[in-house]
Amino acid sequence: MADISVNICGLQFSNPVLPAAGPPVWNGEAMKACAEGGAGGIVSKTVSVRPAVVPTPNMAQIPGGFLNTELWSELPVEQFIEREYPIAKETGLPLIISIGYTAEEIAELAPKVRPFADALELSTHYIGDDPTPMMEAIRAAKEAVDVPVFVKLSPFRDMKTAARAAKEAGADAIVAVNSFGPCLGVDIETGRLLMGSKEGYGWLSGPALKPLALRCVFDVARSVDLPIIGVGGISKGTDAIEFFMVGASAVGVCTAAILKGPSIFGKIARGIEKWLDDHGYSSIEEIRGLAIRNWEQREYRTTHVPPELDVDACIGCGLCEASCVYDAIHVIDEKAVLTPEKCYGCGLCVTRCPTRALSIT
Repeated sequence: MADISVNICGLQFSNPVLPAAGPPVWNGEAMKACAEGGAGGIVSKTVSVRPAVVPTPNMAQIPGGFLNTELWSELPVEQFIEREYPIAKETGLPLIISIGYTAEEIAELAPKVRPFADALELSTHYIGDDPTPMMEAIRAAKEAVDVPVFVKLSPFRDMKTAARAAKEAGADAIVAVNSFGPCLGVDIETGRLLMGSKEGYGWLSGPALKPLALRCVFDVARSVDLPIIGVGGISKGTDAIEFFMVGASAVGVCTAAILKGPSIFGKIARGIEKWLDDHGYSSIEEIRGLAIRNWEQREYRTTHVPPELDVDACIGCGLCEASCVYDAIHVIDEKAVLTPEKCYGCGLCVTRCPTRALSIT
């Protein structure tokens, strides 16, 4: 059985699936439920010097994703210190306390939460392309506490520059990424916007965010030698595997935990373990960065190379034929037939084939 435990900055996690800061960890009982659901560690909801005033409605499921106009915690930090963090500590899991946002606010908050924190996570959700405020926040945290400081990056910036700046400022690990936005959703039955924010905007998470989050982790991993917690659209074990392959050491889950409940953490962890076992790997470390290494060794091609077709594996479903805009593949007598001279090598049929009868080498 594969070993899915991970060690990040000296913190030992029984599995690499953590809650991401947000509604699933809004108070002590919720954090405890995440632990009981199988999380390998706890990340608390972001607190700041003042409670947030959150507009309503503030969450909505949309096709392929999720919108929210959530802010930081609506509970005062004093309540977290007096009640919520102690409950979270009862789980015995590493507790990463999320705080924000400015250097001044972090300098005030970090010493207060330190007695409960195994590490800090700094939210940079409202920081734009200039890395200076992020760097100042990291330095403020490093001066205030003696535990590892993780910084969470937003996906709309130059990730390579941001990652290098975070390392220069002293960050011990990087969390990537936060939700993306602003975005908009409309209820067509009422003509009203889905979010209750002043502008009507929300922030995108869930499956639609995953390709963007993967790119961000890929960029960070190629820029700095720091542990990365990948966040964005993870709802099953194979999603997490993708993040490990682009360089993540662990993953954070928020939207799936909102929609499916805290048991999702254990389900994802078991899915990771099963995939590793099925593919002959003994640990996550064996696949971490695999996609990066393959990318570095790849042959960059601009010529049209058709996929290889394993006729025996073809079930004649017709998905390849339906989506081939070049008319290069057809199902004849319940088997796919490829016309190589028509194929442009776009690769779409390979990604659609349910039996992997088509492949690109």
